[in-house]
Amino acid sequence: MRTQVGIIGAGPAGLLLSRLLTLQGIDNVVLERRSAEYVLGRVRAGVLERGTVELLEEAGCADRLHREGLVHRGLQINFEGSSLRIDLAGLTGSGVVIYGQTEITRDLMTAREADGSMTLYEAEAIAIEDVKGTRPRIRYRQGEDEGVLECDFIAGCDGFHGVSRTAIPADALITYERSYPFGWLGVLAEVKPCSDELIYASHSDGFALASMRTPTRSRYYIQCPLDIRLEDWPDERFWEELKRRLGPD
Repeated sequence: MRTQVGIIGAGPAGLLLSRLLTLQGIDNVVLERRSAEYVLGRVRAGVLERGTVELLEEAGCADRLHREGLVHRGLQINFEGSSLRIDLAGLTGSGVVIYGQTEITRDLMTAREADGSMTLYEAEAIAIEDVKGTRPRIRYRQGEDEGVLECDFIAGCDGFHGVSRTAIPADALITYERSYPFGWLGVLAEVKPCSDELIYASHSDGFALASMRTPTRSRYYIQCPLDIRLEDWPDERFWEELKRRLGPD
């Protein structure tokens, strides 16, 4: 099989790239090692800055975003018992939109299906060959079968653990990394958000974030040590710690 651009990964990055290429008449094929159902089941971030919204508009995939997304014109920062609201719209001319990555993926999938463009799900890229040549190719496995996708260009949109990163020649790879000595404990809850806008809270015991996905679904995080065990954090403890860090209001 041959295409102009082979894209590894059918998350938002890979699907958005494929959509923009298709609109420019550039043939492309997307390979995704997971099923479509699995991809749509992944819970990821949901705060979109203006540049991302404009890119989705350019791709023709922002209609539902504008109907269902929650527009926030500012955010709140809590620290040392005080609260400060940042007027994003007043300072930058625009706010942010709360719209889950799952929904972005769903919209991009729908557009790609309407285009009739090819996405191979449960097709794992196992090797990228001839990276420096004029005919790079992706060797992939789908079920019991193996195939080869010949390309003019390959776009690796499969993240840190994907095959694309490891295929970059050592003499061309520069890695920038900053590791922090803490992690995040997150909860997605079917409860009304505690605030109309996002709250970022600084506390002596660690950071806390109050976010949301919809008017009835909330997303909360607290900073925690890297070695915590989930069984040591029953629901009651999480909610008590979250309230303490966010503050009484």
